[in-house]
Parts: sequence; C-alpha cells; structure tokens
Amino acid sequence: MRTLIENLNFAFTVDKNDTVLRNASVVVENDRIADIGAADDVASRHKGKSFDKVIDGTMLGICPGFVDSHVHLSETLSRAVFPDNLNTRAWVFHWAKPFYAHITEEDEYWGALLGITEMLRCGTTCFLDMGSQYDPGIVIRAMDKTGIRGITGRHAADNRPSELPRGWTEEMAEHHFFPDAQTALKVLEENVLRYNNTLDGRARCWVNIEGKEPCSLELHVGAVALAEKLGVGTTYHLATSIEEAKVCESKYGCWPITRVDNAGGIRKNLVIAHGAAVSDEEVKLLAERGASVAFCPCSSFKLGKGATSIGKYPEMVRAGVKVGLGTDGVSAAGNMNLMRQMLVVAGMFKDARLKPDIFTARDALRAATIEGARALMWDDEIGSLEIGKKADFILFDLDHVEWTPFYDPLQALVFSASTASITQTWVDGKAVYVDGKVQGVDEAGIRRKARELAAAAVVRAGLHEEDVETTTTLYDEGN
Repeated sequence: MRTLIENLNFAFTVDKNDTVLRNASVVVENDRIADIGAADDVASRHKGKSFDKVIDGTMLGICPGFVDSHVHLSETLSRAVFPDNLNTRAWVFHWAKPFYAHITEEDEYWGALLGITEMLRCGTTCFLDMGSQYDPGIVIRAMDKTGIRGITGRHAADNRPSELPRGWTEEMAEHHFFPDAQTALKVLEENVLRYNNTLDGRARCWVNIEGKEPCSLELHVGAVALAEKLGVGTTYHLATSIEEAKVCESKYGCWPITRVDNAGGIRKNLVIAHGAAVSDEEVKLLAERGASVAFCPCSSFKLGKGATSIGKYPEMVRAGVKVGLGTDGVSAAGNMNLMRQMLVVAGMFKDARLKPDIFTARDALRAATIEGARALMWDDEIGSLEIGKKADFILFDLDHVEWTPFYDPLQALVFSASTASITQTWVDGKAVYVDGKVQGVDEAGIRRKARELAAAAVVRAGLHEEDVETTTTLYDEGN
C-alpha cells in the first residue's frame, strides 16, 4: 500500500535539527515513511511511480503522533469522581485505591477501550500504561481493536499495610500486593515473556510496578534489574510530591530518588512517573544514569504536586534527562489530551520563573513526541517523521478557526490549536481516526457501557458517600 500526501502546508519532522518543512510531501509505504521532503523534490523522486491513494495536503499540516509517557488506562472509569482538594497521598490511598479495589476485569477492558479512543482522537499514537490490576492481556485486547501502539504491564506492589484502610478490600489486596518482591518479579517476568512484542510489534510489555511506599526497596531495584535482563523497560511512581519526599527523608535520611539510587535502582531503562520532588543533585544523578522522567502537568496542577514551585523539569531537560509528557489518569488530570499538556508545559515555567525562554513551544513539542519516544526506548521507530520510521502521525485541518490565520506553525500548534482541528490520526501506516470516528469500534456503544460500569463501580467503592477521608498518615511510619 503506497500513499502520497502532497503539498502539505507544513511538516514538523522533530528530527535532530527540529526541521519544519513548508509545502512538503510525505510518501507512506505500508507501515513506514518512505519519503518526506519539499513537495517538488518528492514529486521528482517519485516521478512515474503509482500510488494507491493520493491525499491533497494543501490545507493540512502534519506532526509526529504524540507519545503519552505515563497513563493509567485502568483509571478511565473514574473521571471527575475524586475531589480536587486532595494532595497526592490522600488521593491515592483513600480514593484511588478504593476505586481500584472495586473495578473488575470487564471494567478494565471497557475503560481501556474508552481511554484509547480518547487518545486517538487527541492525536496520541503510542502510550506507556502503568498496567492492569489483573493481566496485561486486557489492555492488549483493547489495543488490538483500535490499532494503537503502546506499552503495558501488570501493576504490582509488595508492601501491604498491616491494616487495610476504608474502601480497600481483601480481594484487592490479594491481587495487588504480592507476598514479597521475588514472587512479584516472577509473575512480571511471565507477563513480559507472554505479551511483549505482540500485535505485530505494536504492543510491548514491561516490568511495571506501582513504586513509592507500597513497594519495597527490593522490588524497586529488582524491577529495573529484571527489565534490563529481559531487554525491556520499567516504570514506577517516585518522588511524586513533596509529602512523599518528606516522609522518605524522615524514615531514611534522604529523598526517594537518592534512596533508590543508593541501592542501584536508577538506570537507563527506567521511566520515573512524575518526579516532582527532585533536588539539584538528583537532576545530575538522573542525567548520569540515563533515566527518564514522565512529567504530567495537568496532574500536577490538579493535585498540587508543586511543578511550578519545586519542579526541576527545565533543569532536567538542560542536563540531558529524557523528559516526556504524560496525561496520568483521567481522575488525576481530567483528560488524556497531550495537546493540553503541551500548552500547559510551554507556559507554566515561563510564568513561574519569570523567564519567557526557559521552556518553549519547541521543548513542549519535543516532550510530546521524540523525547517521549526516547523514554519508551522506541525512538528508533517513532517520535519523529523521518524516512524509515513508522508512519505514526497526525493530520491537522488548517481550514479551521484555530489555524486562521497563522504565520509560525509551531506557535499555532502549541498556543492556538486544540484537538478540535485534528482530522486524522495514523498508526502503522493506517488512518485509525478519520472522518470523526475511531475506526473498528462502536464509540457510542463504548461510551454507553463505560457510563453504566463506572456508576456501579463508584457505588461499590463507596466513593459517592460524603465521609471519605481527605487526609492520610498511611505509610508515615514503619516500612
């Protein structure tokens, strides 16, 4: 299958020089980019050759597909359930955990389908999911139906509280908390061996764990080591808030990243989710180790993680740390829209530091594309529009009020445009979102099912009641 998209108004290549082509053409052959360049040059190189499809790109712009470097697909049914006056630890322990305690495998499947349709509508072509509460195959089945690319795993922890808080269930504790690190790692290895590189390579499986207090130091280090042995990556939550950092310091005499690094657990195949509470010394440490950070701006805003006051994300980028953008979960951040994350991250540090050049639109686009791909160890195939890479991209309709008029397409993309002007999303050389529809699924049916399942899960979890706790001391003492 050969497709020519000709005379595009612009093409963001996001190559090493951040080249922006004007009046460009792209040739897609099967699942890869066969050519990209100035329209006249591409036409000359392919003179006399036939195409199965030719798309007029005169009023279109093209961008690499967005890479969501931290998302919770199993959280999708909890949109707008948890209040917005909670810090991270209370949010997790008294709201998210009860929700997870009461969702079923069926809930996870439909939630994953719903989340993936939202991502494709928003231009996300690849994601790093924290993983299923039950089995990675649940997410992969949803990926199979929608054509998206992504990484998932089996959510795991091994440091169970001595007394389960309200809303947690024994059943949840049994499938969420393994008896020890070695048992957890054995199951995680089995999942990688079973699910990695499935769906013709579109689906990958990593050694993912929850991280933070619910995981022992042995599990943090063991997950990275196992992933290294298996040739995959791992991701876990760490340094997610100043509260977490202070608890860690009071118990162990140092902040979370330093503690894990002292045990050998910060390595180049690790994606740290959030990384809000990071010292200047730890920024250098992350750069030296080659580890990545998934920054979730909207989640930081909603939960008050402190990105604008203590966050070191511009410093990380300058130090050479791979910093990708994530949406987190729909309850933590409200959406799975990476364009919204780009807008926020392109402005928040300018305003907080009173430095308009500290984190620019260019940095935001890179974080949403190639830097996310680098973090996911997939930049050899995705994250930029270059010959030989996978044909994962977004087409924007420029005959839209958001793009009328514009001079600099990068400024327009980050500060003016929204997902409303996305007309097509392509993955693996196929248009998986086109004509206002995600292909291959009944979106209206998915939404109906999601509403039904979500309402029941909220009631089962007791999150509709008024006396759910909004502060916590869980894990403040002991291990």
